[in-house]
Amino acid sequence: MTERKPPGVPFESWVDKQIQDAQGRGDFDRLPGVGEPLPADLDTPYDELWWIRRKMAREGLAVLPPALALRKEAEDTLAAAFAAPSERIVRKLITDVNVKIREMMFRPPPGPPLGKKPYDVEDVVRQWRERRAAAGRSEVQ
Repeated sequence: MTERKPPGVPFESWVDKQIQDAQGRGDFDRLPGVGEPLPADLDTPYDELWWIRRKMAREGLAVLPPALALRKEAEDTLAAAFAAPSERIVRKLITDVNVKIREMMFRPPPGPPLGKKPYDVEDVVRQWRERRAAAGRSEVQ
């Protein structure tokens, strides 16, 4: 589209002619995204950081305040401890997450409060033993 619109030619018909010429040359044949549906977020307000949000979604990343991220990590660690194959691993997992929880407890929170206290290692080990014993009994039956 490097040529100028001739005088006296309506703009719409001149543009239509440019489009028809480009179609005839095959300029539109192999464009990226051809045949794919339009993005669902077309009717949302403009967001200057749209490209960052799309990249994070594509990469599976999320940004949580540190207290919420630690809360999630603590819950995931507890679940991992209950699934651990040995008592030594249970103790290591819970001890490591307790260190992080204690650090967060004594630091002013940058986001919402943590709402967690350190786990009782012996209590978690006891629950782990009970779950393993229950799982062993259910496999025998």
